[in-house]
Amino acid sequence: MTTNITQDRILILDFGSQYSQLIARRVREAGVYSEMYAYDMSADDIRAFNPKGIILSGGPESVHEEGSPRAPQIVFELGVPVLGICYGFQTMSEQLGGKVEAGEVHEFGYAKIDVVQADKLLQNTQDQHNQSQVWMSHGDKVTQLADGFTVTSSTPSCAFASASDEKRQFYGVQFHPEVTHTDKSETLISNFVHAICGCGNAWNSENIIELRIKQLQEQIGDNQVLLGLSGGVDSSVVAALLHKAIGDKLTCVFVDNGLLRLNEGDAVMQMFADNMGIKVIRADAESRFLTALAGITDPESKRKIIGREFIEVFSEEARKLDSIKFLAQGTIYPDVIESAKTKNGKAHVIKSHHNVGGLPDDLAFELVEPLRDLFKDEVRKLGVVLGIPAHMIYRHPFPGPGLGVRILGEVKKEYADILRLADDIFIQELRASGWYDKTAQAFAVFQPVKSVGVVGDGRRYAWVIALRAVETVDFMTARFAHLPYDLVDKISTRIMNEIRDVSRVVYDVSSKPPATIEWE
Repeated sequence: MTTNITQDRILILDFGSQYSQLIARRVREAGVYSEMYAYDMSADDIRAFNPKGIILSGGPESVHEEGSPRAPQIVFELGVPVLGICYGFQTMSEQLGGKVEAGEVHEFGYAKIDVVQADKLLQNTQDQHNQSQVWMSHGDKVTQLADGFTVTSSTPSCAFASASDEKRQFYGVQFHPEVTHTDKSETLISNFVHAICGCGNAWNSENIIELRIKQLQEQIGDNQVLLGLSGGVDSSVVAALLHKAIGDKLTCVFVDNGLLRLNEGDAVMQMFADNMGIKVIRADAESRFLTALAGITDPESKRKIIGREFIEVFSEEARKLDSIKFLAQGTIYPDVIESAKTKNGKAHVIKSHHNVGGLPDDLAFELVEPLRDLFKDEVRKLGVVLGIPAHMIYRHPFPGPGLGVRILGEVKKEYADILRLADDIFIQELRASGWYDKTAQAFAVFQPVKSVGVVGDGRRYAWVIALRAVETVDFMTARFAHLPYDLVDKISTRIMNEIRDVSRVVYDVSSKPPATIEWE
């Protein structure tokens, strides 16, 4: 059973929408394997992929622009169901003989569609008034349907909010069913992959683990594997998965750079070495990292130094080990997608990941990347099933350079120790109040400026701590979390009372854009 969990597969052709990865995730949440490729995927590659269905994503361009992207013709000749979303609907319509024009009224945000005919795609998505709330984001719109298509829903300014040719199993929607803002979005995606494409639901955590263990055992055999364990979600899940697959043939190197959260180094060792019985080598390199960072204030320089020192420390530990053939990495699917986009020039890398790369030539290991076809939410689900505590798996993101980029300016041990304590108090109170799970990321930032405070009858001239908490779904945009004033007051009071070297606490009320989530 599990060897065929990718047999039912949906192909997503990406036209540049910010929501494209979300489409793939929604399909997988419905229990069906999906992959995403650029819209100009070759006909031979599409045939070789052997999809049960194809989804054409949205995109920022207009079908009227010269050289605007088109779907490969094979998409409409393969005999499998096709779902066009926004731009995907527009290019499908025009390529099949319909018309697309610039809309007099652009629709961005919430809209109510009137369902005039509930086809297989829209069944069970409308309310008692035959309406449904959806998320629109378009300027152009289909003004004449291609032969064989009938309208299934509309809005006052969009006559063809959705349409279908059920004989050929072609479906188009002008709205975005992949976003949670659209009512019954899960039902609509499920309708397409199950009711229309006929896919099963074999893509789930238990089956993925069973399949991956078998694959790892076949790939690795009796050889030894080395993993750089950071304590983050990806490397932690790789460690648990490899340990289950190959046992003591796995060795982990945990580089403690002195820039981790409070007691994190001990927590990593207790979790993996003590509780799970995994071989973990802890390299205490705090002084080495701090020495290398002395006098450095530029954020990008700090990142490069931290990355370089990590590689050097990891390499030194690796050379002490015998017979290592494989290097395991926590590469995940978004990393693969962004790398592919960078190579073909269709998009820029948003953020580089910090897996163990760039090792010296004498450490030419073969790679093991058991998570490279999984999204972050899938990785987290695997981690819970593998026995990693949920509070570790669902922790907020932590930057690869650690506190090195949350200490503004020069990094010193004194600053790191202060920041660790402040950050821990902040997270404690967020958890206690229930706000931790309401925010996507929260942390403290050390400000290299001093402010006057009053303690008892005396004056205190000490450092400033900034608090940052944001709400976001995709981290591409974010708004600052509107924490209750009494909670901010409690956190601020605790930090200043319990950390003698802090005299002032401020709260960051910047949203992204224009600000970024991290300060550096």
